Amino acid sequence: MTDPRDAAARYRARQDGEPDAETEPAPMQLTAENKHQFVESAIQVAMRRGEFDDLPGAGKPLEGLGTHHDPDWWIRRKIETENLTGLGPPAILLRTEDRELDANLDRLGREGDVREVLEDFNRRVIAARRQLMGGPPVVTKTRDVDAEIAAWQERRAAGPAPARQEPAPPPRRGLFRRRP
Repeated sequence: MTDPRDAAARYRARQDGEPDAETEPAPMQLTAENKHQFVESAIQVAMRRGEFDDLPGAGKPLEGLGTHHDPDWWIRRKIETENLTGLGPPAILLRTEDRELDANLDRLGREGDVREVLEDFNRRVIAARRQLMGGPPVVTKTRDVDAEIAAWQERRAAGPAPARQEPAPPPRRGLFRRRP
């Protein structure tokens, strides 16, 4: 389906003696002054060809944006969908590590190991606050080592949480057995 505005523009171009954009595209040199025009014309040509028609997700809202403003939503979603670890700005990595820190501490068996992990975590939080490379702000708080060790000892004294009993899977049948 042709756009009447495009047809009118081609008609005026033919009347003025300019080459037809459909048959003979005018060569365009990419310079600093015309890069916006170059990109815009490339997009318009692709739209006329229909290359943007029926894209997946067209007309649908972006998923996972939530109700609050998060400038790093796209980074967070990429890390989650690709199941990436150890990548990203220090602020995001430290937030993720902070959420999982109690569970990681509960896996340790000695108080000295817990203290070492907490001191290392605090050191990295402070270093991330001091960095000047940009990126999202570091909002992760340092942990009080003594209070965290006391909480670790309380969780340890309470014992492990009772494990859930998973139902046993039904027995598998052979290929050629008859059903009763």
